[in-house]
Amino acid sequence: MTSYIHYGLLIALAIALLWAATTDIRSRHISNRLNAAIAVAAPVFWWASGLSLWPGVALQLGVAVAAFAVLAGLFALRLMGGGDVKLLTALALWIEPTAFLKLLIIMAVAGGLLTIVMGAWHFLRQQKERLAIPYGVAIAFGGLWILYPRLIAGPGIA
Repeated sequence: MTSYIHYGLLIALAIALLWAATTDIRSRHISNRLNAAIAVAAPVFWWASGLSLWPGVALQLGVAVAAFAVLAGLFALRLMGGGDVKLLTALALWIEPTAFLKLLIIMAVAGGLLTIVMGAWHFLRQQKERLAIPYGVAIAFGGLWILYPRLIAGPGIA
C-alpha cells in the first residue's frame, strides 16, 4: 500500500513542478502556497518511502537547510528569485542528496540555455525592459529529470 502512496506522491510532485513552471512563465511568480504544499507533503513521502529518522530524515532536513542558506544568499545578491529559492528548498526535502546535486547541475545547464534563448529573443525583438528569466522552468526541468526514472518504474518499485 505504501508503494502506491509513494508513487502517487511522486506524480503529485511532478504535477506541482509543471504547475510551478507554467505559472512562472505566465507571471514570473511561483506561489508560496505551492511551495508550502510541496514542503508539507515531504514527511508523508518520507513515511511512504520508509525513510529512517536517522540518518535519512535528518540528512534531508540538513540538505534543505544548507540549500536554503546558500540560495537565500543568492537571493540577497538579487541573483535568484524568492519563489525559486523556496521551490528548490522544498525539493531538497524530497530528493536524496546525491540526486539533488544532479538536479542542481541539470537545472544550471537548463537555466543557462533558457537564458541564452530568452536573451536572444529579447535582443531580436529590441525590447527595452529588463529581461526576466522564468527560472522555475529550469528548476522544474531538473526536478522532472530526476523524477522520471521513478515515475516510469511505477508503483511497487521505490
